[in-house]
Amino acid sequence: MLVLALVGVATGIVSTVVSLASIVSYPALLAFGLPPLAANVTNTVSLTFTGVGSAAASRPELKGQAPLVLRLCAVTALGGATGAALLLLTPPRAFELVAPVLVAGASLVLLRAPRSAALRGWAFHLGVYAVAIYTGYFGAAGGVIMFAVLTAALDQSPARVNAVKNVIAMSSNGVAALGFALFGPVRWDVVVPLAAGMVVGGWIGPLIARRLPGRSLRVLTAVAGLIVAVKLAFDTYT
Repeated sequence: MLVLALVGVATGIVSTVVSLASIVSYPALLAFGLPPLAANVTNTVSLTFTGVGSAAASRPELKGQAPLVLRLCAVTALGGATGAALLLLTPPRAFELVAPVLVAGASLVLLRAPRSAALRGWAFHLGVYAVAIYTGYFGAAGGVIMFAVLTAALDQSPARVNAVKNVIAMSSNGVAALGFALFGPVRWDVVVPLAAGMVVGGWIGPLIARRLPGRSLRVLTAVAGLIVAVKLAFDTYT
């Protein structure tokens, strides 16, 4: 339980700083002997608690953004529910095949200089919805893709965009977690220590992100995303 709690802390930090929660927690759950589906749903349920710590630590960045956050939470909740339903009803092979391309593309977008409001209106909300489906269904580096979509749409500092991303992720993960809790093979004995650590890690992460220069946060997330894309491609295509 202590090791799982420490894994949770590390996951919360990595999730809220470079948007890559599952590169820590999901492999750890597999190493503990959980089958892939049980590890996936258990990880998603636990990740909901990262947003609790992140929201508490990101109050300066979230100031004045309540209408935007609430609107996007509704969109991501719908997308997360759609993704969770697809996961429970279908094998994840489709997203496994496309995931490396999605993650690599989002990472390359982050490396470019942001263009103010490149995504607007329905296109922006549709993009957020699509990423939330991906996150609820497969999830690998979904935070990187969401960060890229938000960066292309919001004329804000990377730290403020990152704070919005962290909070709306809690919505999509929370709805997916509810479905998994009712119908999925969740390991609750694993969720308790893992989620406790994620609350702490989710609180620490924004404190680190706040101190990073804006471009550094985007570049760090992009580089980490490209590394994960290469790893996903190797695992999927070889």
